[in-house]
Amino acid sequence: MHRDEIDAALAAHLVATQFPEWSGLPVVPVDQPGWDNRTFRLGDTMSVRLPSAAAYVASVEKEHTWLPRLAPRLPLPIPVPLALGVPGGGYPWPWSVRRWIDGRVSSREKIRDLVAFARDVAGFLVALQGIDPSGGPAAGAHCFHRGGSLSVYDAETHDAIAALGPRIDGATAENVWQNAIDAGWTGAPVWFHGDIAAGNLLVDDRGDLSAVIDFGTSGVGDPACDLVIAWTLFDGESRAEFKHLMPADDAMWARARGWALWKALITIDNPYAGAWVADESARVAKEVLAEHRDGR
Repeated sequence: MHRDEIDAALAAHLVATQFPEWSGLPVVPVDQPGWDNRTFRLGDTMSVRLPSAAAYVASVEKEHTWLPRLAPRLPLPIPVPLALGVPGGGYPWPWSVRRWIDGRVSSREKIRDLVAFARDVAGFLVALQGIDPSGGPAAGAHCFHRGGSLSVYDAETHDAIAALGPRIDGATAENVWQNAIDAGWTGAPVWFHGDIAAGNLLVDDRGDLSAVIDFGTSGVGDPACDLVIAWTLFDGESRAEFKHLMPADDAMWARARGWALWKALITIDNPYAGAWVADESARVAKEVLAEHRDGR
């Protein structure tokens, strides 16, 4: 099924046939419906979340199992699944109904104070890492290897560096990547979110961090992947504050730069990304490389 076929009518049909107690509630698209999953609002207090491709199906059961256990131990609201749907009506994958979380997707323009925001994000991540990881899903294919070894993406990264040619500082990019590979994870596994990005952080009417969403790439392993936001959203004083508050050594920051560089390099020329995303990816790559050259 193509993601464009996953619309409000399909979501309403699934709800009506599988959860008739909610069949009279309106189902409407949200402002930013998502890529890995399509999200729709169900009435005033719930949402429907449907994976958009087979690659994202593993997150449904994982989140249904683990988010209710994580939520009481975190300082901010996260999605709480209410029901687990099954394939039907031509839709081939499991899906979920969740409690609605008020808030707006964050951006630099909507954030009141970027330094305070960095402080709050760091506090959330420290709390997440402090939760007992026993029995949690070990990093692997279900989270696209976030929390695992960067070596999974070694060939892809080298190919991207070669393809971009003179548009980036290839020698420095190779050096950053090799440093990340060499700085292997040796610590005890902890919980990680896997995609701490502006689009998964909600702000309230004041512009303060109010919730964290989309745990589809979460798991237990190396939390270096959660530090990428240092370059994708923060800069200057906010980046310094985030780095100061995160319990990360030089090796973890080297791996974080590797995660940031990999995603930026493979997105710059991605035809599905759009011009703004491509430009942002190029900016992130340049900042990561400049930081490495300057020894920061």
